[in-house]
Amino acid sequence: MTPDRAEGTPSTVAAPPGLLRRVRWALLDWAYAIRWQVRSLGPTTADDYLTGDRQAVVVIPGVYETWHFMRPLMDVLHDRGHPVHVLTGLRHNVRPVPVSAEDVMAYLREHDLHGVLVLAHSKGGLIGKYAMTRLDPDGRIDRMVAVSTPFGGSVYAELAPVRHLRAFRATDPVIAGLARELDANARITSVYGVFDTLIPGGSELAGARNMRLDVGGHFRILADRRTAVAVLQAADGS
Repeated sequence: MTPDRAEGTPSTVAAPPGLLRRVRWALLDWAYAIRWQVRSLGPTTADDYLTGDRQAVVVIPGVYETWHFMRPLMDVLHDRGHPVHVLTGLRHNVRPVPVSAEDVMAYLREHDLHGVLVLAHSKGGLIGKYAMTRLDPDGRIDRMVAVSTPFGGSVYAELAPVRHLRAFRATDPVIAGLARELDANARITSVYGVFDTLIPGGSELAGARNMRLDVGGHFRILADRRTAVAVLQAADGS
């Protein structure tokens, strides 16, 4: 059954989870990530999602993710009549945020897309906001739903062994610069759980519509029914 009612808004979220629950969620989260890495090798293609007559959706996954990670939410939107576009050229999304944002805008121009809803996960939300605030003078992007995006960075990035993960530090020039771009926040819905394996500080964004769900994990939130409800609400403008 397609979700049609909001759940898990801030007023209905349970108390912070205990240690055992967080450990369980972390294990389930990494198992989910491994499963979807394997499923990305399956037969489903990007062209399967291009039909529909409602608002166009452009998907931006997170770092080390292919667009297949987003398929649970893509399925929900496509079933509702939205054509869903993916940028296969992003591959596993390890390039700098500004570079990938340029690719997003080039795709929108190439396909003459206007009034687009961006559906993003994790780093994808930073790419989406960068495109909205720095690269979209024609207003091709209408709004964005960002799931588990480190708008304020992640403390774990300080320990990262590679540059493209250290870029998630709160002091990184891109993240710090985006934090000062407040005008676009009203067009963003930030969806995140009560516990995030990779972003312990959460994904609350000042001035945005923040939806904190009683869900644990950075990856498995993508397949949670409550996340689908939040995404459909944003797509419907409600």
